[in-house]
Amino acid sequence: MTRTPDHPDADPSPAAPTSLSAEEIASAVRSRTLRAVDVVAEALDRIERADPVLSAFIEVWAEDALRRAGEVDARVEAGERLPLAGVPIGVKGRRGLGTAGPLLEAGCVAVGATSVPGPGTVWQTWGLGRHGPTVNPWRHDRTPGGSSAGSAVAVAAGLVPLATGNDGAGSVRIPAAWCGVVGLKVGNGRLPSSDRTGLMVPGVLTRRVGDAAAYWRVMSGNATTAGPGAGSGSRTGSGSRTGSGSMSASVTASASASASISTSISTSGDRPTAVWSPDLGFDSPDPDVVAVAHTAALRLAEAGALRLTRPRTPLRLHDPAPAWLALRTPGAGPTPDVHRIRAANDSRLAALFSGTRLLLTPTAPTPPHGHEGPGERYSTALTWAFNLSGHPAISIPAGFGPDGCPVGLQLVAAHGEEALLLEVAGAAEGHLGPW
Repeated sequence: MTRTPDHPDADPSPAAPTSLSAEEIASAVRSRTLRAVDVVAEALDRIERADPVLSAFIEVWAEDALRRAGEVDARVEAGERLPLAGVPIGVKGRRGLGTAGPLLEAGCVAVGATSVPGPGTVWQTWGLGRHGPTVNPWRHDRTPGGSSAGSAVAVAAGLVPLATGNDGAGSVRIPAAWCGVVGLKVGNGRLPSSDRTGLMVPGVLTRRVGDAAAYWRVMSGNATTAGPGAGSGSRTGSGSRTGSGSMSASVTASASASASISTSISTSGDRPTAVWSPDLGFDSPDPDVVAVAHTAALRLAEAGALRLTRPRTPLRLHDPAPAWLALRTPGAGPTPDVHRIRAANDSRLAALFSGTRLLLTPTAPTPPHGHEGPGERYSTALTWAFNLSGHPAISIPAGFGPDGCPVGLQLVAAHGEEALLLEVAGAAEGHLGPW
């Protein structure tokens, strides 16, 4: 998928830091081919020019970001090997810095708070930034999805290579799908979360799978500086940490992690098995969305990234809507319905993953809607089951619908299998991308 969003002032230079991946930026800053202050200054300039149209940010912290970038350069000069040195990032909402401590300690520089849904609406599939409603960079008359709206737009438009999010029902995966980027929801309980229901977990949005893998390494406590090809990591992190080149310089970056993990699958011959489900047994997604996502799944199977199989019993989950909504109702505790739906779905997913390693679905059941609202359709229909069950999931770009907007393919894995998701997504990037 080589098309690019129609955002203002696109920079065609392949060496400009805003077009580099997070891993490439960090490698260049560590080697002093680029300075963090220059990388961050370029990102701030890009935001200043593009954000009046996109409205991806609530706040931009230019002065503080340049100061912190200078501190990163000083740390590099002092010999620190920072895994994400000088990488400009957006953080979801004004409170986003509270969960970004490990990323900042690893050398990231937060340039601003990205947009989230504003007051006055009950639906969460849009964002309200400092310049008005956040627009989808592919079609400005459509929303980017939510609630990690600004983070998805900032990444898709190339303003930053990585932005944080959180996902309580699909809030990372849906905007990733509708904006054509990668969105990882980690498994429930794998990283700290303050959500009283346990449904919402941290996540990340990136353009490159290798950058999502770098995020997971840092957040799970497995960060190294052995190079972009280092392993993805899979252990539970404590989350307790707090936290001279020119812009035209030629950047020689290490091979991306996605290339490395793609090679590992193709050379080992160990193709993970996967089951395709268009609807999880209860939904009625749009046929055009299903067709795009299914074609992507078939292409991955044909390329050897995975092996599609049929389960002994077709997957038929209960619609999670009643249970999810009951848990999110203030003051309400788990009801018999919640226990019944959760127990049934957990049992069926356990049976599925006892015989296969991956579940593939469309990420969202519809294309992005207009700014007037989603109507009667739940865009979360295919995502929030895995907030209830706690499984890790990732959305990757699958292609484009008839409306010209991106469609996402969702990969779900068994508990604790974030590394597998990143491995297969990296292989997919080699066959469906570049994204």
